Amino acid sequence: MTGMQTAPYQDFAREKLGFEFTNVDLLVTALTHRSYVNEHRKSVSEHNERLEFLGDAVLELAVTDFLFTTYQEPEGILTSWRAALVRTESIGDAGQKLGYEPLVRMSRGEKRGSDRARMQILANAFEALIGAIYLERGYGDAEAFIKKHITTKLQGILDEGTWRDPKSHLQEVMQRIDGVTPRYVVLEEVGPDHDKVFTLGVYAGSRLVSKGIGPSKQSAQQEAAKAALKMYSVS
Repeated sequence: MTGMQTAPYQDFAREKLGFEFTNVDLLVTALTHRSYVNEHRKSVSEHNERLEFLGDAVLELAVTDFLFTTYQEPEGILTSWRAALVRTESIGDAGQKLGYEPLVRMSRGEKRGSDRARMQILANAFEALIGAIYLERGYGDAEAFIKKHITTKLQGILDEGTWRDPKSHLQEVMQRIDGVTPRYVVLEEVGPDHDKVFTLGVYAGSRLVSKGIGPSKQSAQQEAAKAALKMYSVS
């Protein structure tokens, strides 16, 4: 890419990251989705999946170190907290707030994709961006970036109770209140095989407590459990 083409990327780095990239191609690659390469094979050869692989490892180490050195909780709780911090919704939201979405290179089809697909692309780009910062500036700057944009979310997660696995939490609540174990039933399944949408209901005995919708049975179960917890007035 020419200097004119990479200028918006350097502007982003300077304004949002506090530095310019010596190797701006790292930043451009971090924000390049595989689908864009498929559409521009003659001019583009690299997408962000290798940087995403690297950034994912740096992210997990930084979050793990933060939790281990800051809290004295047992391993199981720290694992749940870490999972809540690094899940797609959390890092996708961080990417959205950073405002790099207009710079993400993707295919025309992906640009017209669902909100769920868009959030996944933003989350993957966030991890790739961590990988690019690590290669450009070292672990210290990558860790500082993660602390600023990810670990600061922990208090909100704790306040909302969203770190707890909804299905496990619902089982505890339902057994305590109703004396039964939640039962999940597929109510509807629509869409082609590559883009299914499932609606599941969670039952207490024969009583339908709530419904959940998701791209997989597991995710729909999680949404149904979250909705049920609200019905029980438990977060």
